Amino acid sequence: MEPSSRSVPEDRRRGRGASSRESGRFERLSYADESDGWDREEDLPPVRTEVTEERPRSLINYVASPDLPFDRTINPYRGCEHGCIYCFARPSHAYLGLSPGLDFETRLVARPEAPEVLARELRAPRYRVAPLAIGTNTDPYQPIERDRGIMRACLEVLRDFRHPVAIVTKGTLVERDIDLLAPMAAQGLARVGISVTTLDRDLSRRMEPRVPSPQRRLATIRRLHEAGIPVRLMISPVVPALTDPELEHILEAGAEAGADAASWIMLRLPLEVAPLWRRWLEEHYPDRATRVMARLREMHGGQDYSARWHHRMRGVGPYAEIIARRFARAARQFGLNGTRPPLRCDLFRPPPRAGDQLSLF
Repeated sequence: MEPSSRSVPEDRRRGRGASSRESGRFERLSYADESDGWDREEDLPPVRTEVTEERPRSLINYVASPDLPFDRTINPYRGCEHGCIYCFARPSHAYLGLSPGLDFETRLVARPEAPEVLARELRAPRYRVAPLAIGTNTDPYQPIERDRGIMRACLEVLRDFRHPVAIVTKGTLVERDIDLLAPMAAQGLARVGISVTTLDRDLSRRMEPRVPSPQRRLATIRRLHEAGIPVRLMISPVVPALTDPELEHILEAGAEAGADAASWIMLRLPLEVAPLWRRWLEEHYPDRATRVMARLREMHGGQDYSARWHHRMRGVGPYAEIIARRFARAARQFGLNGTRPPLRCDLFRPPPRAGDQLSLF
């Protein structure tokens, strides 16, 4: 495979998923790193995380996808320091004029006014309540949340409004917010999904370099379960010829930790993710690269990825059907195939503010 024109040497990107910072698809110009012409070579610094701030005018993002069980989301952050090489959200960084590669995991955008904007939108007279999803694009419990606390502040708003919320994360920092999530869960207002892609520590470190270890995430499932918070085990993504042999073992481990439901999604490679993923495979698993890509193309009509509704999440064909059957059988075996009651929307009430007229009833 041809090297990227903006490849970054391994010693400068330790703990990162992507190996390059090529321009996004909207840029008119492409960029290349060139020597300045001096005879001596200079040691360049390692790639470090940079955080800028954005003040959003709106926060709730409405989606209309027949593949998704929700119609609205929020994102406290843009970009994600977890650095999962397979992340389907990487192309969203191109809208900022940044690279879906290394920029996505090192040039982050925090939205400190998100809680205030969220409260304003929930208070709007025309707002109609429905479960809100968080973590469907970038992880709200990525490392910078520890210092910024934007996700926790948003969760406090949702608690005050008694608004239903479903959270997806790989971050164990969600344990910090058990004091908020447990009372909400007791009212039928909150549930959490924890993503576990593999039980192999080495594979996890390579594929999702700044995510807590699989065993640590299983411990988070246990803590949430013990606090009375419904937890879904999410095997997302299933990677052909790399993680698929672990499917049953992951489900068993999740059930033992206290998960009460499970789901799976096949590896997706939209837009810039495909070349990033192929380059990662060649670097870390060159002996399996051909096989992995062959299985993916079988499921997407010969392409690396197809975005067709009802097919993009799981693919089609014999291999996809085998994975679906294995998952269904193991989910039944370990008691993870039950139905869950919907999150409650009837408790929604905007909290009173100073100066508001009190209701007569």
